[in-house]
Amino acid sequence: MVVFVTAAIAILQIATWMGTATEEIAVVVGPTLGGLLNATFGNATELIIALVALNAGLIEVVKASVTGSIIGNLLLVMGLSMFLGGLRYKEQEFQPIVARVSASSMNLAVIAMLLPTAMNYTSPGISFATMQSLSVTVAIVLIGVYALTLLFSMKTHAYLYDVGVAEEDIKIMAESNLVPENPTEKPNLKLWTGVLPGATVLVAVESELLVATLEEATSKLGLTALFTGVILLPIVGNAAEHATAVTVAMKNKMDLAVSVAVGSSLQIALFVAPVLVLVGWWWGSRWI
Repeated sequence: MVVFVTAAIAILQIATWMGTATEEIAVVVGPTLGGLLNATFGNATELIIALVALNAGLIEVVKASVTGSIIGNLLLVMGLSMFLGGLRYKEQEFQPIVARVSASSMNLAVIAMLLPTAMNYTSPGISFATMQSLSVTVAIVLIGVYALTLLFSMKTHAYLYDVGVAEEDIKIMAESNLVPENPTEKPNLKLWTGVLPGATVLVAVESELLVATLEEATSKLGLTALFTGVILLPIVGNAAEHATAVTVAMKNKMDLAVSVAVGSSLQIALFVAPVLVLVGWWWGSRWI
């Protein structure tokens, strides 16, 4: 129990470092790429925990964790961002085009993720090998869609993701203590880009300890595998996105908050879940 609790606390602290690092990097590279970095390294925590749990044979916990991460980012994180940001600012704005594109991508991802399950329940005569091939195919397609969404948002239609006038961004960031008052002073990019991979390694170590004690600790707490996967692990694994999205929303940076929260859910659905399916198939695990 002590190891489980301390490992969870350690992951939360390391995730905070990762969130701070991506905020500082976002000042230099811009909020769109900054949101992508935050979601990527925040979901690296989730992916590492899920891979360790998958390797330990905790398949149901992993599947519940993927579902909980998507729901948590779209409902809990986005809801808290809008609620707490709205308490400080009467009106907050974000790009509606970005929201529509993200919603369309999420609808596609949800339909694709439900397809193997629907086939499994409606066609009981289909062999496991066929269902596994379908799951692997869907996973590969989703990863391809994720790559195309990155190309769309960062290359071909990057102008849709602009967040406004640069001077206003600098003013808001300065007021929010995201950057020094002097706009010519920039964060130490080398330092923070070094913090990210270092923190990722530490998360991997702590994840091993967390998963190793997961079953015994949760049984002592009276928690089910479903609750652990849907609620507990996503909160621990996505702490970086949770903290960053809410913080920047309270600093009137709703564009970045939406980018982080929605982008994180999309990465879970379009990248993390398919990668786990492929890894499970490679390891011979029964994911269906």
